Amino acid sequence: MRNPLILLYLAALLSIASRHHAHFTSAQTLAAERYAPTLQQCPTGIALVRNVGSDPHAQTLSAAEENYVQSRKANILPGAWFDYYVNVHKTTWELLPLYVADILLGSLGYDVLPNIGIATSGGGLRAALFGAGVLNALDGRNQTSAGAGMGGLLQAAQYLSGLSGGSWLVSSLSQADFPLLHDLMFGSGALQGSQFGGWLMNIDLLQPGPNANSTEVFLESLIGEVSLKFAEGFPVTVSDIWARTLARHYVNGTTASNFNDGDSPHGAGITLSSVPNLSSFQNFAQPFPIIIANSITDRPNPSGVLNESDVVIPLANPIYEFNVFEMGSFDPSLGAFTPTKYLGSPNSSMCASGFDQIAFVEAVSSNLFNTFNTSVTLNASPIGIIIEGINEVMPQSGIRLDSAQIPNPFVGLAANTFPDTDSALLTLVDGGEDGETTPFQPLLVKARGIDTIIAIDAVNTEDNFADGSSLIATQDRVKALGSAYAFPPVPSTQAEFLAQNLTKRPTFFGCNSSAASGEPLVIYIANGGPPLGQAPVTNTPTMQLSYTADEAQAVLNQVYDIATQGIPVAGADGGLEKDPQWSACLACAVVDRTRRTLGMSRATICLSCFERYCWS
Repeated sequence: MRNPLILLYLAALLSIASRHHAHFTSAQTLAAERYAPTLQQCPTGIALVRNVGSDPHAQTLSAAEENYVQSRKANILPGAWFDYYVNVHKTTWELLPLYVADILLGSLGYDVLPNIGIATSGGGLRAALFGAGVLNALDGRNQTSAGAGMGGLLQAAQYLSGLSGGSWLVSSLSQADFPLLHDLMFGSGALQGSQFGGWLMNIDLLQPGPNANSTEVFLESLIGEVSLKFAEGFPVTVSDIWARTLARHYVNGTTASNFNDGDSPHGAGITLSSVPNLSSFQNFAQPFPIIIANSITDRPNPSGVLNESDVVIPLANPIYEFNVFEMGSFDPSLGAFTPTKYLGSPNSSMCASGFDQIAFVEAVSSNLFNTFNTSVTLNASPIGIIIEGINEVMPQSGIRLDSAQIPNPFVGLAANTFPDTDSALLTLVDGGEDGETTPFQPLLVKARGIDTIIAIDAVNTEDNFADGSSLIATQDRVKALGSAYAFPPVPSTQAEFLAQNLTKRPTFFGCNSSAASGEPLVIYIANGGPPLGQAPVTNTPTMQLSYTADEAQAVLNQVYDIATQGIPVAGADGGLEKDPQWSACLACAVVDRTRRTLGMSRATICLSCFERYCWS
């Protein structure tokens, strides 16, 4: 990634610490106590590894995930799709084909309802905001979105995946019990019981205090908060420091009034595996959340396939997913999972608990610290002052302090293909470091059967707009891994994306893919330019680490217009206006894979929609 937020964070911390000669000490605060994992005897009969194998057609979901999505399909999706159809129908001036209504209203059976996933990209705080804006436009609880004919798709989605900045959005939404997006970002009295003050965007991620001295104290407190994790025998790296920063913005437990309260846990102790205890999860109301991370391995990768990013992580390196039940990889090189609840367990006898802190998972998915450790020694790099602080309080050897380190539950598996089969620790980094900055991979798993993906792309280029790189990298990776996954054809270069304005308008990929290909239909919504008649506000620089409420609201308003604009058409006055058929075209896309399965032909407005919105 170019100019990532995390690099600026570290550079500023270096400047502050070097000027003031920070001295780091450990402190046993409530946050430290709750952040530290513990070890105990494993429950009788617990299996710490579930093998799914390398055959993508034989791989299975965990029993818990399967139960959740099937229960959601039976109890939630029929009503969600009905509500969505009603919203579309109210805004469509031209009649939709009968098959659209038959599919969405369940007239042809609930087994043929669309199976969609939403992927929201990395790109720091800008991406989190942009992704939240698109989700808000898809949220049926938002009356404005319902009135635009798009509201309800969020409720109808089975899966929601995120990485890096997108992981902050996905995980905070899930752990906050799936509130309205506006309440999630800005806080609400309805969330006060959980002590979630929103994202606190007015407090700078990099320098939360009024001056360098207060920020130095803040950094020192973060190191203290992770010290007991080290005392319990677990590796502690810069990812843990980053986790404690993110926790104050994207995990329950922090408000504007207690942000600097050293007695507050600030989200420590809230784990990914605890999400199923929430009412929205128990009622199957929220899409199944998935966070992903890339891996670094010391073993050479034989694929030789690199990527579109600035960091050389081969595209064939395993991609790991974290969900509320399991952590692992469906990639054919591994094909194995471990229970999220027991992540960090050193062996099959002693089980860890509390390792899967939500803030830690967010930090893993957005860890770009390793990008400093490329041409100089770690201590001499800009991250060196942070490493010095960790080493002073928690001396460790044999681990990479610039990356997330997780005890490897997959030792000895797939010896011929898994590059970390003999590694005691997994080394994980930002989910977009291989160039796949939009988290398609978990939505391409054949066992999940997702037929349509809404892809939200807000990764930055030099002008802080998207250029299609993430789709190109996904296409390259799918080709490199053979039959493991399927992905529709996309342009092979960023220049082609930009020349055809594919990032400035919604675009459908895979419109003419055959059923045999297994390729999903991708509905691509990118941060590629401002909507009609507006100056851009969504291409904020990566260095913008805080937003006033007015600035954030301006971004959300513009994202709403981007998401609901479609491809502009000529208006009565000769100028351009929003496509009045966009909501109908989106509905045509959502049902298209089911239409094909049922042997029906595209008809009426759907024909013209696909002529305008499809890339081929």
